[in-house]
Amino acid sequence: MGVVSAAAIEKGGQVTGVLPYAMVAAGGEKEQTDGEIQAKIAAGILFDGENRENVVVNSMHERKLEMAKRSCGFICLPGGYGTLEELLEVTTWSQIGIHHKPVIAMNVLSYYNPLRELIRNGVKEGFIASRNERLIIFVDGPEDLAEHENFDWGKAALGVLEQWREEGARSDDLLYDWTQRKGENASNGEELGAA
Repeated sequence: MGVVSAAAIEKGGQVTGVLPYAMVAAGGEKEQTDGEIQAKIAAGILFDGENRENVVVNSMHERKLEMAKRSCGFICLPGGYGTLEELLEVTTWSQIGIHHKPVIAMNVLSYYNPLRELIRNGVKEGFIASRNERLIIFVDGPEDLAEHENFDWGKAALGVLEQWREEGARSDDLLYDWTQRKGENASNGEELGAA
């Protein structure tokens, strides 16, 4: 996260950090980062200033919910337990209809090949419906892994997002009301269709 955030800041991009309070109070994941910039970003320090916003929430679940509400899709780079957990949670949300946003795994150096095989095995064994194998879109990059370092992963991810939109995504697919319950009007709690 730190490297991506630093690159966006360097290029004048808008950065929103959604951080659980416990991480802010602990000073971030300093032991997991390399370098001063990443440590400051993990602690939320570099998010102060123009075109930057900090959103502090109470829990990791609230963090994921806040990020999901603000996004038009989910792009996962190779990562650790947190990345894997978030990737699978937003995929599950897609499967059960909480959102209809693309979930994209950037398969740099074939990192996500074992996950793809695990999903295929889940389909084969009957635990995952075959139609749901496509809930995660894998971006593989060049066949020659030596070319991955210079491959434009950002352009590839944007290309997948554009293709997803062209293939029938509706504008309301991105506007899910996370507080609404089936059959209930979220604004006043009344049953839909009730007088």
